[in-house]
Amino acid sequence: MSPAAIRRFQLGRVGTAEERDTLPLGEERALQSAGAAFHALADTMPQIVWSTLPDGSHDYFNARWYEFTGVPEGSTDGEGWAGVFHEDDQPVAWKHWSHSLASGEPYEVEYRLRRHDGEYRWMIGRALPIVDEAGVIQRWIGTCTDIEDQKRISLQNEVLSQELSHRIKNIFAIISGLISLTARTSEAFAEPASKLKERIAALGRAHEFVRPHTEKSRPSVGEVTLAALLETIFETYPAFSEGRIEISGPQIEVDSKAATPVALVFHELATNSMKYGALKHDHGHVRIDIEQNENEVAMRWAETGSAGRPDEEPEPGFGTRLIDIAIRQQLGGTFQRKWTDDGMTLDMQVKRSRIAATG
Repeated sequence: MSPAAIRRFQLGRVGTAEERDTLPLGEERALQSAGAAFHALADTMPQIVWSTLPDGSHDYFNARWYEFTGVPEGSTDGEGWAGVFHEDDQPVAWKHWSHSLASGEPYEVEYRLRRHDGEYRWMIGRALPIVDEAGVIQRWIGTCTDIEDQKRISLQNEVLSQELSHRIKNIFAIISGLISLTARTSEAFAEPASKLKERIAALGRAHEFVRPHTEKSRPSVGEVTLAALLETIFETYPAFSEGRIEISGPQIEVDSKAATPVALVFHELATNSMKYGALKHDHGHVRIDIEQNENEVAMRWAETGSAGRPDEEPEPGFGTRLIDIAIRQQLGGTFQRKWTDDGMTLDMQVKRSRIAATG
């Protein structure tokens, strides 16, 4: 008996009289029983269940498919099923399906299917190959699961997140405006106001980096990693574009709650270096090394090319106290500053659970 005939028996389709005559009676009953059991099981499932031949031609849909689509039984065999797909989703679905057929890899893709009343609903389609002892694909068994409600909830959450992010950005702008207005009425406040606005701007860049993004806005900021966040903080510093600030280390995905203290710490370090340290000089250089283990993330800020150790240890200012609060209280870590012959190093160890996103 041909493989196609055996497949018909496996699906509970009796086949031609000639095919029945060439199959031993016991094997015929076993194949028909297996097909009937598969149908009964598939029809009890809440998902749409389907199967295809090795070339991808559909040859079976369970009762849920016909209830959902309202199409006549058998009308979507072969490639007829494509007619119920939303036309915008067909290219991606075909691309994934063709790849799975060629490679034998599992199939998974989201698309919209037209319901019997004309409404399109989001589905997640999955399929796995059934192989024989030699590893040759005999057929594909797949499902379609309705995810329309999850999609709507996700969209609502995205809209709320975008609105919240927009309002936070407005708050940053209002605070900066108030600072500028106050500085214009008080000459003594002008210099502190300038520093405060710079810090707020650093927080704004950090917020823009870690805020919820749409598919359109996400590529503009890239991956949400610690190194990428630091690059975002430093992008306004000329020394960074000149290659005098280098960052090395593993790609650690940073949690949104860690963005604020990280932004404040490294903004203070860069600003101080520009005014008093290595970055004040054309040949000055800063290297940031990041390491991690199971419990901690270590970050080293190393300046070279400056005058080295000052004659007297500088008195802790607001920036130093800000770094202390950010590292010790918000990131649960410690830090130590050391002066070298031509610069300064600051070693920071923070809790990995405070800085790394856990998914």
